[in-house]
Amino acid sequence: MDPITPGPEEHGQAPSRRPPRESLTSDFGQSTPGLARTAQLVSGDFLLTVNPVDGSEIEACPPHERPGRPRKRTAAERAETERAARPPVPPGPAQPTLALLERQDERERLVRLLARGRSVRLTGPGGSGRTALLDLVGEDCLDLAPDGVVRLTGFHRTGTDLLQDLFHAVYDAPLHRPDQEQLLALVREIGAVVVVDDLEFGGAALDELLDATPECAFLLGATPDVPAPSADSEVEEVFLTGLDRAAGVEILERAVSRVLTEEESNWAGDLWFESEGLPLRFVQAGALLRQRDQLRASTGAVDEYGVFEDVRIPVEAPLDTAEAEDVPLPSLGEAAAPAPLLASRLSASARATLRFAVALGGEVPHQAHLPALVGDTHADAALGELAGCGLVSPVGSRYRLAAGVLTQLEAAGYADDAPAQALAAAEHYTWWAGHPSVTPERVSAEADAVLAALAVVVPATLPPVEGEESVAVRLARTAAPAFAVGLHWSAWERALRSGAEASRLSGEVSEQAFFHHELGILALCGGQLDRARAELEASGGLRGALADKRGTVAGRRALALVADLTGDVPGPMAGDEIPDARHEESASPPGGVPAPYPLPYIPADDTLVTHRPPALKSVGGIRRLARRNMVAAGSGALLAAVLGTVVTLGMTSHENADKNPAGQVGVNPSASQGLDDGSLGADPKKDDSSPGHTGTPSGSPTDPGPDGTSDAPTPSATAPSASPTGTRGTGGGGTTPSPSKSQTTKPGSPRPTRTTPSATPTSSSPTPTPTPTPTPTQTETTPSTTNSASGPPSSSSPADSSAPVM
Repeated sequence: MDPITPGPEEHGQAPSRRPPRESLTSDFGQSTPGLARTAQLVSGDFLLTVNPVDGSEIEACPPHERPGRPRKRTAAERAETERAARPPVPPGPAQPTLALLERQDERERLVRLLARGRSVRLTGPGGSGRTALLDLVGEDCLDLAPDGVVRLTGFHRTGTDLLQDLFHAVYDAPLHRPDQEQLLALVREIGAVVVVDDLEFGGAALDELLDATPECAFLLGATPDVPAPSADSEVEEVFLTGLDRAAGVEILERAVSRVLTEEESNWAGDLWFESEGLPLRFVQAGALLRQRDQLRASTGAVDEYGVFEDVRIPVEAPLDTAEAEDVPLPSLGEAAAPAPLLASRLSASARATLRFAVALGGEVPHQAHLPALVGDTHADAALGELAGCGLVSPVGSRYRLAAGVLTQLEAAGYADDAPAQALAAAEHYTWWAGHPSVTPERVSAEADAVLAALAVVVPATLPPVEGEESVAVRLARTAAPAFAVGLHWSAWERALRSGAEASRLSGEVSEQAFFHHELGILALCGGQLDRARAELEASGGLRGALADKRGTVAGRRALALVADLTGDVPGPMAGDEIPDARHEESASPPGGVPAPYPLPYIPADDTLVTHRPPALKSVGGIRRLARRNMVAAGSGALLAAVLGTVVTLGMTSHENADKNPAGQVGVNPSASQGLDDGSLGADPKKDDSSPGHTGTPSGSPTDPGPDGTSDAPTPSATAPSASPTGTRGTGGGGTTPSPSKSQTTKPGSPRPTRTTPSATPTSSSPTPTPTPTPTPTQTETTPSTTNSASGPPSSSSPADSSAPVM
């Protein structure tokens, strides 16, 4: 438990890198910090890498990483697993084992039903001895099934949790959590007697559990307030009633190891009537009588030097011999609710343990944590005191306050300092769960106490002091990855939701993004794709605002996997900016790309046949594309319309092309290829001698330079002008191209031309001249288009398409 000493090199922990000591002062320097404890596990068809720093990553499990079919545990391994599932024996003197009175008939009936393969539900109120009876019946059924007896706890467990616990109790499958389909196939082959205590569900959920395990016989323990099984489940019901008066008196006599006096027997009769014969009340009453006997003999039991002062029963004032011999019996009210009186006569460590248990909602910390929490090196013995008085009862592999004790202690004032006690427990568990020597399995075993501490400190979370994190956020951030690796995923989800709420209250945006990312990963592993997408997008928005590149990359990968599973095109994350997008496609002109993208103006007498891209038919389809895909689709649609105009006009007026001096079209290069000269970053021109024509947007007059070029930047073909205005250069009847770094034009050099219809030699008359109607064969021809953002080297501008044709 020393935070300086590194633990074993397992669970992804990096080895210690502390340099060897060469001098006395060499150890004063900072040692190299160890790497984060990451771990990989297989969840269904996914390979999950639990990363407590940037967020877990998930991917399709490669074939070589897929685990084989798990093997079943041997009898010795099952015995070890069963021993680990039992609560630890409290330290200190051995407690007397109380015989189970008046339960032999129920015991034999339960064994007979289980031997026939029937499932049984044992129903009894808290304190009726239900857990003790289940343990005895389980020992009687060890040889009934091939896979033996499996003990599980239903406290805070769902049906899926119990199936996973049953799978790992029978199969040896470390770091493997099968999905629902694989799980059902594996548990169907289990043949065991499954003992489940503290079951919290019934009805349809219980039916699903029984149907998934047809070869198992279940012995279920529940309280009367739990929903009953459905009528078609064929589950036998066995009810536990209270003990009779003689059995109650026998329990008291065994507790004090003597025969009761007449006064004590009458007192026991009144208690039996008040408690309805519950065995727990007689166990606690026996502890009251035992403490009374110790008080009567306490005057000579303490060493004169005070060596045993810690174990002396505390009283309000010292008792003399006469008063000690005349200690009265507890009143009937004190015997019916004995927790405050019993606690007042326990040691200081035991009372401090009860305060922690009350603050944690009834969860008693493990005995190994008591010395650190209480501040006493011998505080682990307090658990034995509490168990001997009947104030705690076993639940699974740990202890909780017994039925009714929490309410009694709260009324006695043990909850007055509950927030401070819960905060101290949260700080302790934060340190402990993050210690290198603590395995995820140990953290998962203490999950209920950790989650109970979170439940108390999260609502009281406030914005932390500068440079500090809130305790609730740190505890959730530390414990959640351990729950994930320990395969306790219901605790993982509860810790993540508590952490997300705590980070929201404290204003820690980066931590909130982490918890939403982990919730998305958890939902993805469970097949809840819509929830996974929502959580991951929320995390991506927060991380985008924080410029968290590493976390954003992990979120993108998870979103890409969600899109692959759903068959959807992943959209951009909130706050996401595609890196280098303006270097991959042609950028839009300074004025922006018009939306929706208009087609160029076509004279009334011309016929244009084009293909409309599918992306323009539905606005919803465009919204599902990424930004660069949207720009490319719009540019491609615009180029398709422009090229269609060129081809159509060429087919209708190619006969007059040789006579038209405007048929010689100059080169129309794309924007300058430089990226640092204020250009748009379009694709470079491939042919310096290719003819072309360029149009000038409306409202942007050009001033030809001395060599016939325009000083204004030439817009790319992706932005047509709304007004038909043409500009020609000084030579050749075509428009002179803009200068570019990648090309050199010599004055007077001949330019190869092609005969394609273009604008009229003059643009002074805007009135279009009617053109001949094209032949049907020409109008039915559909030109081929391209979706490239940069387009071909030459194209006709909207100004040329609106000019009259010679």
